[in-house]
Amino acid sequence: MTIIIQILGIAIGFGFLVFIHELGHFLAARACKVRVLTFAFGFGPDLIKRAYKDTKYSIKAVPFGGFVSMAGDNPEEATGADGEYLSLPWYKKILISFMGPFSNYLLAVFLFAFVFSVWGVNTVSKTSSVGGVIENTPAAQAGLLSGDRIKSIDGVEVNTWNEMSASLKEKADKQAVFVVERGTYAFDVTMTVAKNPATGTGVIGVAPLIEKSETGFLKSVYLGAEAPIVQTFITVSYLIDKLLSFEKPDISGPIGIMRSMGDATKYGMAGYLKFLAVISVALGMFNLFPIPMVDGGMIVLFVIEGVIRKRISTKVVQVYNAIGLIFILGIFIFATYSDLLRLGIGKLFGK
Repeated sequence: MTIIIQILGIAIGFGFLVFIHELGHFLAARACKVRVLTFAFGFGPDLIKRAYKDTKYSIKAVPFGGFVSMAGDNPEEATGADGEYLSLPWYKKILISFMGPFSNYLLAVFLFAFVFSVWGVNTVSKTSSVGGVIENTPAAQAGLLSGDRIKSIDGVEVNTWNEMSASLKEKADKQAVFVVERGTYAFDVTMTVAKNPATGTGVIGVAPLIEKSETGFLKSVYLGAEAPIVQTFITVSYLIDKLLSFEKPDISGPIGIMRSMGDATKYGMAGYLKFLAVISVALGMFNLFPIPMVDGGMIVLFVIEGVIRKRISTKVVQVYNAIGLIFILGIFIFATYSDLLRLGIGKLFGK
């Protein structure tokens, strides 16, 4: 039964996120009076289809995603007639491209706000208390338990989680002495601090104590709008830092995302919806990157059209899209390879 729930969670989640993305493109195209030929949910053969006002609406057999097909969206077939996508002014084409990612951000705001409003807000405790201990880590091997409080590290007092993290940052692969408070007594424990493979900082394998607080509607909306902004800023900063330091970023591909989405179903509706919000932000953010073939890349192309006041030739667009396809395939292969390594497949090849 658990496996069925996970499969449904993955199918519904992926399908819903891409459907919302394509719905943004669809509504913007309608507003710009573009003829929409097909608006489909899923891929493969049609299960249900209906034509209405020159548009074919369909639900397809494979419920992963969907697509919008517009008149004149293929440079080789566009004639320049009214109602064609590529015949629009550059700023309207930007609007249509932008509304897909923007819809994902709007969905994330709604999901975050809904979760905060119904289930409350989880915040990290201001103390240095341990909320959980991860298996097979220095903390687990040293016998730390949930509820313990770390008082000092190598004689330096720590009172908050941030102070503890800062103290551990430069201690990767080094021994450290911890004073731990448990109930009414304290004891010393020595651990060799592990290294976080993604950041290189020291960690011992403990999670912070999470405190839950109820929140009103307005605050939930505010926090729901803030969460996607914070997530975007952190992700972009991380990627820029990795690129500038010529280090390999730790990213997930479809396999990793599907696995995490399936796991999210184990943590109840609140955990699942929050995870959908996170992935919705990631989907919107990726599509805003200036990569040819994705929405951000097309926006760059249309901005150039607006600057030079001339439509870019079909040949240039084809080369541009070919470069984008190669780049996207490269990202897909790298992310999938990283997913397989995380699943332990790399051991088969001695990695």
